[in-house]
Amino acid sequence: MELFRLTIHELHELLKKGEATATEIVGSVFERIEAVEGKIQAYVTITKEEALARAAGVDAAIKKGKGIRPLTGIPLAIKDVICTLGVRTTCSSLILENHVPIYDATVIHKLREEGAIFLGKANMDEFAMGSSTENSAFMKTKNPWDLGRVPGGSSGGSAAAVAADMCAGSFGSDTGGSVRQPAALCGVVGLKPTYGRVSRYGLVAFASSLDQIGPITKDVTDCAILMNAVAGYDPMDSTSAMVTLPDFTRALLPDVKGLRLGIPAEYFIEGMDPEVEAAIWEAIRLLEHLGANTEKISLPHTDYAIATYYLVATAEASSNLARYDGVKYGYRTKRSMDMLEMYQRTRREGFGAEVKRRIMLGTYALSAGYYEAYYLKAQKVRTLIRHDFEEAFKHCDVIITPTSPTAAFRFGEKTEDPLTMYLSDIFTISVNLAGIPAISIPCGFTKGGLPIGLQILGKPFNEEAILRVAYTYEQNTEWHKRKPNL
Repeated sequence: MELFRLTIHELHELLKKGEATATEIVGSVFERIEAVEGKIQAYVTITKEEALARAAGVDAAIKKGKGIRPLTGIPLAIKDVICTLGVRTTCSSLILENHVPIYDATVIHKLREEGAIFLGKANMDEFAMGSSTENSAFMKTKNPWDLGRVPGGSSGGSAAAVAADMCAGSFGSDTGGSVRQPAALCGVVGLKPTYGRVSRYGLVAFASSLDQIGPITKDVTDCAILMNAVAGYDPMDSTSAMVTLPDFTRALLPDVKGLRLGIPAEYFIEGMDPEVEAAIWEAIRLLEHLGANTEKISLPHTDYAIATYYLVATAEASSNLARYDGVKYGYRTKRSMDMLEMYQRTRREGFGAEVKRRIMLGTYALSAGYYEAYYLKAQKVRTLIRHDFEEAFKHCDVIITPTSPTAAFRFGEKTEDPLTMYLSDIFTISVNLAGIPAISIPCGFTKGGLPIGLQILGKPFNEEAILRVAYTYEQNTEWHKRKPNL
């Protein structure tokens, strides 16, 4: 049996029955990593010795009669933007190349308590700024379905590792689609929780009012299991929401009878890949056949989402990234005559081109004389976008859209034109601006064999609804069972 191919819940059952050990599971995944990581390049850091030692500890505890929790002995990959005690956390940037945190992020602490095992830190776009993982300072992660194409971003390493069976599941962060878009392009499941549902303590900040940590998994069941482990109020995060925490696995009901699905006209646009559009409509027809009702809705301010996002996000990035000055931690230039030159050279040498571009955009938007014209106006439009969703959800339970307007694109195809690259997130950005939850699940393939993602949006703190629809669709299709040929 190839243990590395199994889902989290399948591995859990084997552990419970005594048919596999944590050491065997982790060993199998590392064999897979050794076989295909050279092709994919999903990991910035691999922690093999620590993982095997922890697996041995899990097996010893099981022999002594300790209970087996849903994540006991389960090997996971962690996006390299989430702090891990004693393990390098680089954000795929030269400025943090040798940074080793002295604490765990809250999600990491929770996962450790659940018995999960960490395989390493996954590659990403530098500081989570990008849609292709081409902005990493260290490597370009390849899409397992076509090594000449991108895995999406910014959580490209996390999604590629799941798709290539180099982990049982992973975590990414989603600021404008960075969990859902790579999940779609790699043919796996990715969930962006409601803002405040999962603690951001220990998540290196890009845009603090937009960032959320979310799971990337092989199926919807695993997604619910990981949400159970990491969701909940955290006093260490001032934006963490003190709301009732459900058992997300109870939402996994294969039934959508009577549910109202909203179909927004603004998400079926000119320029979208015809194969993507066809797959989405086929998925909608299947959900209708299974008993759901569809209703046309409007999200009228969608056209302003990209401009709004790239003002709000870059302004917050400008503020958040000011801390990387060569003084407190991280990279410091060796060539400087005085403190000012040290600041300038450190940031010039340590940051990549896309990060510099966004810092400059954000600094300009916040500058005297332009703040009201740009940043303040963007915040007002953000409110309008949120109101669009509030109005739409009066008429539907969930909203169905494409995740990405295209399947995975080739390396270099969009790097010369940042605006074209930014449009890769046109269907995901509004979710972050509104703070609502959304999930991407596989819903088909192009004629060229590239995955297509279906996005399901829900009301704030109603992840159960989108999980239910996603699970029902998954149980009636086979897309999630396809594997890339590596």
